Amino acid sequence: MSNNAQLGNRKFIIAGFFCLIIFIYLCRLFYMQLIDKSYELDSKNNAFRYLTEFPMRGLIYDRNGKLLVFNEPSYDLVVIPRETKGCDTTSLCEVLQISKQEYLKRMKKACQAPNSPRKQSIFEKQMSAKTYAALQEKQYRFKGFFIQKRTVRKYPKPIAAHLLGYVGEINKNQVEKQSYYKDGDYIGITGMEKSYEDELRGKKGTQIAITDVHNKIIGKYMNGIYDTLAIQGKPLYCSIDRDLQDYGEKLMQGKKGAIVAIEPSTGEILCLVSGPSYDPNLLVGGKERSKNFTALYYDSINLPLFNRALTAMYPPGSIFKLIDALIAQNDGLINRNTVFPCQLGYPPMGGKPKCHPHGGGTNLIRSISVSCNSYYSYVFREIVDQKKYPHFIDGYNHWRDMVTTFGPGTRLGTDLPFDKPGNVPSTKYYDKVFGKNSWKSNTVVSLGIGQSELLLVPLQMANVVSIIANRGFYYTPHSVKGVGNEKKIDKKYKVKHFVGVQNQEAYTNVIDGMQGAMEPGGTASANKLKDIIVCGKTGTAQNPHGKSHAVFLAFAPRENPKIAMACIVENAGFGGVWSAPIVTLMMEKYLKGKTDRLEVEKRTLEADLINGKNLLSTEFH
Repeated sequence: MSNNAQLGNRKFIIAGFFCLIIFIYLCRLFYMQLIDKSYELDSKNNAFRYLTEFPMRGLIYDRNGKLLVFNEPSYDLVVIPRETKGCDTTSLCEVLQISKQEYLKRMKKACQAPNSPRKQSIFEKQMSAKTYAALQEKQYRFKGFFIQKRTVRKYPKPIAAHLLGYVGEINKNQVEKQSYYKDGDYIGITGMEKSYEDELRGKKGTQIAITDVHNKIIGKYMNGIYDTLAIQGKPLYCSIDRDLQDYGEKLMQGKKGAIVAIEPSTGEILCLVSGPSYDPNLLVGGKERSKNFTALYYDSINLPLFNRALTAMYPPGSIFKLIDALIAQNDGLINRNTVFPCQLGYPPMGGKPKCHPHGGGTNLIRSISVSCNSYYSYVFREIVDQKKYPHFIDGYNHWRDMVTTFGPGTRLGTDLPFDKPGNVPSTKYYDKVFGKNSWKSNTVVSLGIGQSELLLVPLQMANVVSIIANRGFYYTPHSVKGVGNEKKIDKKYKVKHFVGVQNQEAYTNVIDGMQGAMEPGGTASANKLKDIIVCGKTGTAQNPHGKSHAVFLAFAPRENPKIAMACIVENAGFGGVWSAPIVTLMMEKYLKGKTDRLEVEKRTLEADLINGKNLLSTEFH
């Protein structure tokens, strides 16, 4: 072959080789640009920033349209670890007031699962306005870091902390269960914030921003045509009266216990007070929130985070006599004129349970107004020892079944979380304690006066007096009048629940006795109101751990009741001394807009029973 031919062949081989290289590159470019999107995403991630637009949570108003909860701007510092090369970490630590070790710890967490060096995660949450301003000035020095706007809750009045609840960072288990949330998101933890989370949270939006080499946002991608707007959460129209709630919390300062008020005709909760309480603004923010929560959580004396209105189970004491009186009348065992003896106690058992001096035997009406223990020891045994039941156990189960229709021993189904059912002891429980067939009515006779293992939560106590005010029915207690601008409400809160006693004469007799409790000679006579007929019942709930609890429940006015209330003050003795003034003062405020009993108000407001100031030692029933 000639040299010219060989040279020509070499040219074709070299040309073919270069064509092959070009073809391979073209194929690779085709694959990278049209098939494999990871390179496109990396490119976009270098130029684009995907910003989550967090929605504002729904506002919460009281029953009269007064604002209870609103939103305030807050800022998180977010990091993408793989983009932090060249970041001035020393300056960043100075602005955030953290150590280099803390910086490295947070960066390590940002790189670990479920986070990733490629993904953004929160580095510093809910920064103060001062810190935000300092970061904005030096943003160009903090490569890989950017600021994300969100909102936090704010409370114009520092009230209703237990009712409203608080918002906190979501935990890992919640993230795994609900696709809406991501690590670092916030969710309702307690109260209405938890119960109505789906309505309050709104819907997230997304913005695609273009950044320059200095980590600054210089505009929106495609003028924002791919952005989605955040949708604010729905407003809640709460059933509580802000002024009544505020007044109740002031009256409970220096006291442990709870107050619950219900509108009987609707089941709407008018106030829910747990004392001691706390300012809900304390659980807002980043570092301060964490510090405040720790202090509240470890306050073992006052337990301010403990919602006594829903989760504290107390012996009801003498207020429980009202249920026994209704059941016994319904069974035809007693009537208005039935009299049982009293000799400073229950005679058949040698004066136990004990009773205070009130002039001996009484009829039904007076037994309520003077709160006779002996009378209701007889009544309890009349109910459970009825001859129509072949066995005592059958009579006891009848009593227990009737009691539970009034709410004790069951969860009421309220829209507030973590409510407890209370306790009405079962026959199985007593069989374990005393042995099967080894206990009788006299063994557990103190159940008739609301003692022994009988326990109610304050919400149940308020619901019982609401039932009496309605003469035999109740609506499930709830904290919201309506959701959204349409003010929708779950249909279950419109359903009447009828209890086991529907004998209207029985209710009339009990209410006569409750009105008598407020008259001269009654256990709450000092708390009679001038222009309002209040029907009430005092109680002194014996406490195995210390001084008895003061209990009082009431409704007003007698005809067409507008408010039903229960109050318990721990370790305060007689219900007529402390609980009754609190309830009647609040009823005056709610029904009249003011109180004329300024001395009673002053004494109650100033009383510090936690530290033993102004505590009267007198105890009745």
